[in-house]
Amino acid sequence: MKGGILKLSFPADTPPLPVIVALSLSSSPPVTIDSSSASSTVPTLVFSDGRKLSGTWVLLRYVGRLIPGLYGRDAFESSQIDEWVDYSPVFSSGSEFEKACSLVDNYLQGATFLVGHSLSIADLAIWSALLTGSGGPRWESLRKSNKYLNLVRWFNSILLDYAQPLNNVVATYTATLVNSKDQGRADANDNKGKPEVDLPGAAQVGKVRLRFAPEPSGYLHIGHAKAALLNKYFAERYHGEVIVRFDDTNPAKEKTEYVDNILKDIATLGIKYEKVTYTSDYFPDLMDMAEKLLREGKAYVDYTPKEQRKKEKWDGIDSKCRNHSVEENLNLWMEMIAGTEDGLKCCVRGKFNMQDPNKAMRDPVYYRSIPMSHDRVKDKYKIYPTYDFACPFVDSVEGITHALRSSEYRDRKPQYYKVLEDMGMPRVEIYEFSRLNLVYTLLSKRKLEWFAEKFGGWDDPRLPTVQGMVRRGLKIEALIQFILEQGASKNLNLMEWDKLWSINKKMIDPVCPRHTAVVEERRVLLTLTNGPDEPFVRIIAKHKKFEGAGEKATTFTKSIWIEEADASVISVNEEVTLMDWGNAIVKEITKDEDGRVTALSGVLNLQG
Repeated sequence: MKGGILKLSFPADTPPLPVIVALSLSSSPPVTIDSSSASSTVPTLVFSDGRKLSGTWVLLRYVGRLIPGLYGRDAFESSQIDEWVDYSPVFSSGSEFEKACSLVDNYLQGATFLVGHSLSIADLAIWSALLTGSGGPRWESLRKSNKYLNLVRWFNSILLDYAQPLNNVVATYTATLVNSKDQGRADANDNKGKPEVDLPGAAQVGKVRLRFAPEPSGYLHIGHAKAALLNKYFAERYHGEVIVRFDDTNPAKEKTEYVDNILKDIATLGIKYEKVTYTSDYFPDLMDMAEKLLREGKAYVDYTPKEQRKKEKWDGIDSKCRNHSVEENLNLWMEMIAGTEDGLKCCVRGKFNMQDPNKAMRDPVYYRSIPMSHDRVKDKYKIYPTYDFACPFVDSVEGITHALRSSEYRDRKPQYYKVLEDMGMPRVEIYEFSRLNLVYTLLSKRKLEWFAEKFGGWDDPRLPTVQGMVRRGLKIEALIQFILEQGASKNLNLMEWDKLWSINKKMIDPVCPRHTAVVEERRVLLTLTNGPDEPFVRIIAKHKKFEGAGEKATTFTKSIWIEEADASVISVNEEVTLMDWGNAIVKEITKDEDGRVTALSGVLNLQG
């Protein structure tokens, strides 16, 4: 921790919870906590040079200034934060507690955090006040009711996003133990199969608009299914709508076949969408926006060779093209549009900060030259926007309120907001969820395409595509339950396929028709010497406990094929059961020179 803090001391019976929470969120070395000091009547920070600061709110503001963003982005936000910090002691008044809850609940109706768009010490002050003083048990009771939905959403969201440090602090310093796992188990009874957190800022029912935006470069796989179903879930939960948008910005990868089959897979998943759009619908607008940014000096045209450009980006070195004049940039832009020899060497880059520690913020590429025919617009363009440039633009234009993205794109989140800011377009909230990873499973569409070509199609049952899994016997209801049980957690997990197929088995076992088959290779013939001379047929149920499965005709004869694996474990004079018939006693076993069973002989013992 900066400032040379040596320790935090306080009376054991009155821990300064918001200060301890703020310290726990710091990435700096931990501060010594001393709750046994008899000399401390108020919380005190002791510095290595002997200086001291005292008082919960003084300490909270001091720690907030040390952690970037925790005390606001500017003077106005800092003043708003001060208002909330000063208000937080109201929660310790028994008579004012619910009135304070109501006030904050109303305020959070259209907000994710108390100030701005990120966590601040204002949130920590109110959050901690709910757990201590007159709150405690009263707040725990209110959390289980439906009285303050916005306040509960906000409280739970903070607890889940910062679960480890918050639970450690709460368990150590308060009598009201709040454990996210225990709370999760309690909530699971009422919300089984649902995402475990609310959609931030989605308090207004009917105002949520989401989009599922696959690239048409392959069929949907189980990872895409998670994204699609989470969009569906949140749209239904908040009575909003989903748009299907094809991100067709790379003509080298896209095919109409993929568009058609993605729509087929979306229908299979039971997703109802408002409309289908294409990023290519906005190509003219995107080009206008790129030119606008060039004129405003927020972008530039770079003709640095690709490999050199990559190296400079990695090393944080400004491109020699970065300081081109507006006129130079516009001339090169026209060369790109025309697809000239010089234009094909160029790309448009956003002018961010080449020394930013986050490499996604180092002048990302907005437009690149791809002299190929596009599946929809044919040969109209020689240049195409990148996903990083097109996605935030189209999200904002289409009125998307929340963009769901897997956590692998976390580094690109500030880039997304920066692009929107430079464009001067309305903000879209990003909500991240963990990518679905399965053991021994590839989910790269490029690699899946290779297997699809080898196997003869994307619907091969060995592939993790939606069509492949359905062909293998997966019920879509099982897939939906499997994905929603994971929820919208940001925690990365490596999942086992066994869990999915276990859910599937529970669904199909009560109704699935039963049929019997033997693998032709290495089958063994069992001859019943006293079996029927003439084969006969019986009509029996396909499922003994489900009449709806229907009936089947089964032939009974003295010669029966059984699996070699079963034959190899049978011994002479052993009594075995023949399914749907009765018992038989094996009298003779024939083996080849390698000791493998080749034939069995026995007698029926139907009374056995």
